[in-house]
Amino acid sequence: MTDPALDAEALRERAVASLITARDRTTLLTSCVDEPDLTAQHSPLMSPLVWDLAHIGNQEEQWLLRAVAGQEAIRPEIDTLYDAFEHPRAERPGLPLLPPDEARRYAADVRGRALDVLEGAAFHGTRLTEAGFAFGMIAQHEQQHDETMLITHQLRRGPQALTAPDPEPVPLFTGASEVLVPGGPFTMGTSDEPWALDNERPAHRREVPSFFIDTTPVTNAAYQAFIEDGGYDESRWWTAEGWAHIRRNSIRAPLFWRRDGRQWLRRRFGVTEVVPPDEPVLHVCWYEADAYARWAGRRLPTEAEWEKAARHDPAGDRAMRYPWGDADPGPEHANLGQRHLRPAPAGSYPAGESPLGVRQLIGDVWEWTASDFLPYPGFKAFPYKEYSEVFFGPDHKVLRGGSFAVDPVACRGTFRNWDLPIRRQIFSGFRTARSEDV
Repeated sequence: MTDPALDAEALRERAVASLITARDRTTLLTSCVDEPDLTAQHSPLMSPLVWDLAHIGNQEEQWLLRAVAGQEAIRPEIDTLYDAFEHPRAERPGLPLLPPDEARRYAADVRGRALDVLEGAAFHGTRLTEAGFAFGMIAQHEQQHDETMLITHQLRRGPQALTAPDPEPVPLFTGASEVLVPGGPFTMGTSDEPWALDNERPAHRREVPSFFIDTTPVTNAAYQAFIEDGGYDESRWWTAEGWAHIRRNSIRAPLFWRRDGRQWLRRRFGVTEVVPPDEPVLHVCWYEADAYARWAGRRLPTEAEWEKAARHDPAGDRAMRYPWGDADPGPEHANLGQRHLRPAPAGSYPAGESPLGVRQLIGDVWEWTASDFLPYPGFKAFPYKEYSEVFFGPDHKVLRGGSFAVDPVACRGTFRNWDLPIRRQIFSGFRTARSEDV
């Protein structure tokens, strides 16, 4: 029998490491540019970086200092300023936000107190404290905002501010283009992953007919073939809403791409480069992904199909945490954590493939699915409705798998992301599927 004291110490170490990793990344993303870039709004789709910085601290104060530790508010007057539902992103530059130095001091003060709380925390007694959930929730929240800030860096005009080594080069992938996922039931979602968020719960059985799914995400070269074949000029490949959207906005290629003579170039974190043919395509909206799939004679996988391909081990009829098993992600498994500032070539990370041989289901690019963002049977909002429940419905499409910008603490086989089908600034790509009888 495991010693509860050892379990508590392991949880404490995990929580401390996750919080420190997140704060180190936040510091990197907010220290590589000067104050005007921190306070500017680089796109109406995104907040000023300085808003994210103080919002991270404010959420940590509200949940770890007030809700868990029962402490008095440090800066109650700023709560509404950093309430994501109170002020849409486009309005945030006009708010009386904390200036960068003050925002940093505030976030650092909160963090120091939160680590003191963590030092003496008992990981039981309430749903917030059970297995250190609140600390894991806050680490995930900060990493999600770090990804948001990285998106802002990609939207930002100006010289390169961030650098990272490229992924290891790999031989051109020549394996099978698709994998058959046998039909039958599997367990979707989780009831026992301690830091899983409410929309991942509870575990439940789903029946999925046999289907084929792409072995790797769709590449830039494959997507260029769609462009060159007039994919953006043929309404038959698009939903009515998608066709209206691309015509209204004169969209003819993924975001950040432009044609230069006979080649395509892209802007990536301040650098202009030739679009690499073997990388997964990036910065496409759901409408574009859906149109490509139709053009290719295929379709987007449903969310249940995606998760079965990623988590189901047919040999043992069990659901794994990740495609490669239950072990936490390592650099051999997936491209995560802003270790690189681009997707790895298609076919990378053979150590991270699923039991059926599907690759890169975790990391590299978020993958659009065909599914609307809906609750699982038995869903219960926790700890607040605004995290998931208010977004349920047909307006938002589900993305799965994570991108190179996602930290492992905020990425697992059950993790669900969602966005509007028009969004392209996110690090989104896709893979396609087809039913076995097609």
